[in-house]
Amino acid sequence: MKGRYSKFIVVLVIVLNVLFAAAVLFVFSRTSSEPSTLVASWFAFTTGELLSLAWIKRKKIEKGGDEE
Repeated sequence: MKGRYSKFIVVLVIVLNVLFAAAVLFVFSRTSSEPSTLVASWFAFTTGELLSLAWIKRKKIEKGGDEE
């Protein structure tokens, strides 16, 4: 049961990134216009989320609260 939440978030972020990339490619194929600011913001957000999750996990391991 331990670690399920973080694993779920990582899988969710990966799936959402793939869906987002597919949607951007679809829009680009239709309009020949790439929403570069949106793409940069999206990937910055998801990277920040994963880094925050990793930081929290590391702090828990350092305290001995979560070895998984």
